[in-house]
Amino acid sequence: MPRPLLLAILCVACVLVMEGREPSPALSGTPSPESTAATLIPWLLEEKEELREIPLSDVVFYATGKKVIPINPADEIDQRVLKQIAAALDQVIQRMNAPDSPIQTVARINEVSGPFENMIREVLNGTPGLSCIFPKTAQERVQRSGYPDLQLVDTASKRVYYLDPKLYASGSRGSSFRTFYFEPKIATNKVREDAVHLLLGFEHAERKGGNWDFTRWDVVDLAHLKVKLKAEFQGSNRDMYRPDAIVATSADE
Repeated sequence: MPRPLLLAILCVACVLVMEGREPSPALSGTPSPESTAATLIPWLLEEKEELREIPLSDVVFYATGKKVIPINPADEIDQRVLKQIAAALDQVIQRMNAPDSPIQTVARINEVSGPFENMIREVLNGTPGLSCIFPKTAQERVQRSGYPDLQLVDTASKRVYYLDPKLYASGSRGSSFRTFYFEPKIATNKVREDAVHLLLGFEHAERKGGNWDFTRWDVVDLAHLKVKLKAEFQGSNRDMYRPDAIVATSADE
């Protein structure tokens, strides 16, 4: 097994083990050598260079047990579904660019993502032989946030295609800023089938007082995507403002 792949497996395992674990109470100023951090932190610091080119297909498989299936250029079903998706995306752009489109009254591009997902789902559902839904989590709940956004099924073959629409500004295709992420979780996992994974990229012109103008689309096979691991430890307000952790506060009014 290649070393980068092994590291990816270990990393995902660490995330899953740590997920949902309550923090241990600090009984002294000396960290416990048995803590998860005692093993994880030195490993991340030592091996971080090898966590920059991890195939998304490996991450998905070891996090979910499901395979990321590449698009097969010689497969009739894949090619037919791609043509149907292409026709749907042409229709989506035409509708979204219309002067009376609801998104033309939206000021921020971040707020357009939801309507785009809704429109893509509607158009694909209107395509004969296709069914498109918002994928459910392992708890059988519809969750709009998190990867992937849509689940497309070719009803004749039962083949599954996960779709993840992304909007980006013209001229930013070469940007190095993070625009894709996959967070491995057990309870909220939405990848529950062996499937083709496709990113639907929509380019828009910079808005300067006029309407939103979407100029092109691309379908990207994510079986070829390599991702990076960014080690980031997070805490919420609930985590921070615990009564047993507060050592001073303002006087009550």
